[in-house]
Amino acid sequence: MYTHILLPVDGSDLSLRAADAGIALARQLGARVHAVHVVVPLPAVPFLNEIIATSDAEYADSAEEAGARYLAAVRERADPAGVACQCSLETNPRPHRAILEVARREGCDLIVMGSHGWRGLDRLLLGSEAQRVILESDVPVLVHR
Repeated sequence: MYTHILLPVDGSDLSLRAADAGIALARQLGARVHAVHVVVPLPAVPFLNEIIATSDAEYADSAEEAGARYLAAVRERADPAGVACQCSLETNPRPHRAILEVARREGCDLIVMGSHGWRGLDRLLLGSEAQRVILESDVPVLVHR
Protein backbone atom coordinates (compact mmCIF):
# COMPACT_ATOMS: atom_id res chain seq x y z
CA MET A 1 0.00 0.00 0.00
CA TYR A 2 2.04 3.00 1.22
CA THR A 3 5.78 2.64 1.70
CA HIS A 4 7.05 6.19 2.28
CA ILE A 5 4.99 8.71 4.25
CA LEU A 6 5.74 12.42 4.40
CA LEU A 7 5.07 14.14 7.74
CA PRO A 8 5.11 17.96 7.52
CA VAL A 9 5.46 19.52 10.99
CA ASP A 10 5.23 23.12 12.13
CA GLY A 11 5.90 22.55 15.83
CA SER A 12 2.27 22.77 16.90
CA ASP A 13 0.67 20.06 19.01
CA LEU A 14 -1.69 19.47 16.10
CA SER A 15 1.13 18.74 13.66
CA LEU A 16 2.85 16.44 16.15
CA ARG A 17 -0.40 14.52 16.70
CA ALA A 18 -0.65 14.13 12.92
CA ALA A 19 2.96 12.90 12.92
CA ASP A 20 2.04 10.37 15.62
CA ALA A 21 -0.83 9.14 13.42
CA GLY A 22 1.50 8.92 10.41
CA ILE A 23 4.09 7.00 12.41
CA ALA A 24 1.44 4.58 13.70
CA LEU A 25 0.23 4.03 10.14
CA ALA A 26 3.80 3.53 8.91
CA ARG A 27 4.40 0.97 11.64
CA GLN A 28 1.30 -0.99 10.63
CA LEU A 29 2.25 -0.89 6.96
CA GLY A 30 5.98 -1.48 7.40
CA ALA A 31 6.60 1.91 5.78
CA ARG A 32 9.19 4.58 6.49
CA VAL A 33 8.58 8.26 7.17
CA HIS A 34 10.17 11.51 6.14
CA ALA A 35 9.56 14.51 8.42
CA VAL A 36 9.82 17.99 6.95
CA HIS A 37 9.71 21.45 8.49
CA VAL A 38 9.53 24.53 6.30
CA VAL A 39 11.14 27.77 7.44
CA VAL A 40 9.39 30.79 5.97
CA PRO A 41 11.92 33.58 5.31
CA LEU A 42 11.44 36.88 7.09
CA PRO A 43 9.65 39.15 4.63
CA ALA A 44 11.59 42.19 3.49
CA VAL A 45 9.79 45.37 4.53
CA PRO A 46 12.22 48.24 3.90
CA PHE A 47 10.34 50.92 5.81
CA LEU A 48 10.18 48.75 8.95
CA ASN A 49 13.87 47.84 9.04
CA GLU A 50 14.59 50.28 11.85
CA ILE A 51 11.65 49.02 13.90
CA ILE A 52 12.39 45.33 13.52
CA ALA A 53 15.20 44.50 15.93
CA THR A 54 15.80 41.00 14.63
CA SER A 55 18.11 40.74 11.67
CA ASP A 56 17.52 38.30 8.84
CA ALA A 57 20.43 36.17 10.03
CA GLU A 58 19.19 36.05 13.63
CA TYR A 59 15.71 35.16 12.44
CA ALA A 60 17.03 32.43 10.14
CA ASP A 61 19.19 30.95 12.90
CA SER A 62 16.32 30.97 15.37
CA ALA A 63 13.86 29.49 12.87
CA GLU A 64 16.31 26.75 11.87
CA GLU A 65 16.98 25.86 15.53
CA ALA A 66 13.24 25.60 16.17
CA GLY A 67 12.80 23.50 13.03
CA ALA A 68 15.56 21.15 14.13
CA ARG A 69 13.76 20.70 17.48
CA TYR A 70 10.47 19.92 15.72
CA LEU A 71 12.14 17.35 13.49
CA ALA A 72 13.94 15.80 16.47
CA ALA A 73 10.55 15.42 18.18
CA VAL A 74 9.30 13.38 15.21
CA ARG A 75 12.45 11.23 15.18
CA GLU A 76 12.04 10.64 18.94
CA ARG A 77 8.54 9.32 18.23
CA ALA A 78 9.52 7.19 15.22
CA ASP A 79 12.56 5.46 16.75
CA PRO A 80 10.74 3.65 19.60
CA ALA A 81 8.02 2.62 17.13
CA GLY A 82 10.67 0.96 14.96
CA VAL A 83 9.88 3.23 12.01
CA ALA A 84 12.75 4.48 9.84
CA CYS A 85 12.72 8.28 9.81
CA GLN A 86 14.54 10.79 7.67
CA CYS A 87 14.22 14.53 8.22
CA SER A 88 14.71 17.66 6.16
CA LEU A 89 14.58 21.35 6.89
CA GLU A 90 13.47 23.45 3.94
CA THR A 91 13.27 27.21 3.38
CA ASN A 92 10.48 28.55 1.21
CA PRO A 93 8.06 31.49 1.44
CA ARG A 94 5.31 29.06 0.38
CA PRO A 95 5.33 26.07 2.73
CA HIS A 96 2.92 24.01 0.63
CA ARG A 97 5.27 24.23 -2.35
CA ALA A 98 8.19 23.01 -0.25
CA ILE A 99 6.07 20.14 1.13
CA LEU A 100 5.09 19.06 -2.38
CA GLU A 101 8.68 19.34 -3.63
CA VAL A 102 9.97 17.14 -0.79
CA ALA A 103 7.22 14.59 -1.50
CA ARG A 104 8.32 14.44 -5.15
CA ARG A 105 12.05 14.49 -4.45
CA GLU A 106 11.90 11.78 -1.78
CA GLY A 107 9.38 9.57 -3.58
CA CYS A 108 6.73 9.78 -0.86
CA ASP A 109 3.46 8.07 -1.71
CA LEU A 110 1.33 9.58 1.11
CA ILE A 111 1.33 12.88 2.99
CA VAL A 112 -0.06 12.91 6.54
CA MET A 113 -0.49 16.38 7.98
CA GLY A 114 -2.51 18.32 10.49
CA SER A 115 -5.01 21.04 9.82
CA HIS A 116 -5.82 23.87 12.17
CA GLY A 117 -9.43 23.69 11.03
CA TRP A 118 -9.78 27.42 10.47
CA ARG A 119 -13.09 28.51 9.06
CA GLY A 120 -14.54 31.69 7.63
CA LEU A 121 -12.49 34.88 7.87
CA ASP A 122 -9.58 33.20 9.68
CA ARG A 123 -9.20 30.76 6.80
CA LEU A 124 -9.42 33.56 4.26
CA LEU A 125 -6.83 35.70 6.05
CA LEU A 126 -4.49 33.02 7.35
CA GLY A 127 -4.89 30.47 4.58
CA SER A 128 -4.68 26.74 4.85
CA GLU A 129 -1.46 25.00 3.94
CA ALA A 130 -3.26 21.65 4.19
CA GLN A 131 -5.85 22.77 1.66
CA ARG A 132 -3.16 24.02 -0.70
CA VAL A 133 -1.30 20.71 -0.41
CA ILE A 134 -4.52 18.77 -1.08
CA LEU A 135 -5.30 20.84 -4.16
CA GLU A 136 -1.85 20.56 -5.71
CA SER A 137 -0.62 17.14 -4.58
CA ASP A 138 -0.02 14.26 -6.96
CA VAL A 139 -0.14 11.79 -4.03
CA PRO A 140 -2.91 11.15 -1.49
CA VAL A 141 -3.09 13.48 1.51
CA LEU A 142 -4.43 12.31 4.87
CA VAL A 143 -5.47 15.29 7.02
CA HIS A 144 -5.49 14.60 10.75
CA ARG A 145 -7.43 16.80 13.19
